Amino acid sequence: MKMNYIYGLKKGIPIALGYISVSFSFGISAISSGLSPYEATLISLFNITSAGQMAGISVIASLGSVIEMIVTQLIINLRYSLMGIALTQKLAKSFSFSQRCITAFSITDEIFVIAASETDEITPSYMYGLITLPILGWVSGTALGAFSGQIMPASLRNALGIAIYSMFAAIIIPPARENPAVAFCIALSSLISCFLYYTPPFSNIVPGGFAIIICAVLSAALISKLVPVKEDEATGDE
Repeated sequence: MKMNYIYGLKKGIPIALGYISVSFSFGISAISSGLSPYEATLISLFNITSAGQMAGISVIASLGSVIEMIVTQLIINLRYSLMGIALTQKLAKSFSFSQRCITAFSITDEIFVIAASETDEITPSYMYGLITLPILGWVSGTALGAFSGQIMPASLRNALGIAIYSMFAAIIIPPARENPAVAFCIALSSLISCFLYYTPPFSNIVPGGFAIIICAVLSAALISKLVPVKEDEATGDE
């Protein structure tokens, strides 16, 4: 059990290092949106989702409703449910219900990839080791960014605050280069966002949280209709 935990701990080191830099930027963004360092740190502790947290502070900053927050988080983080379902196929039978709940809470894109790549069954001790450092890195990075953001000059704080968006760009650019449909979906979503932001009366009546929902759902629906994925592409068959 101890060896499994240490093995998982080593696997989580590169994830933790990456999370520190990304969550540092989130901490600065949260401070710029009017949250306190303690609030920003608690958000990272109880969420562990970069895109969801950024969308969340946007809703908070715009004084959005609870319904906006719920729907926004549901759409952005729905993929974690699919990851959790896929990962249950690799979990050892020794997993209790509470251990499964902890695993489900801790799933991120990177943790899922590392865990899913294991050839053997995933044990509770391995999973605990895998999630320990990434969670510590994410929370501590947020705290560092949030507290240091209070003493940084505004110009430096604003510059570092946009660093997290570079991560999002790094995520969408590679698939956009390989698949024109993905590039078209990104461009369409951006156009819809600009339209809602700059065009009256939408700019006055559509809150930021609902704008994210509209962009995501409408662009995905249009692309799925215009450029549907063929069955052989979806299953990976030739």
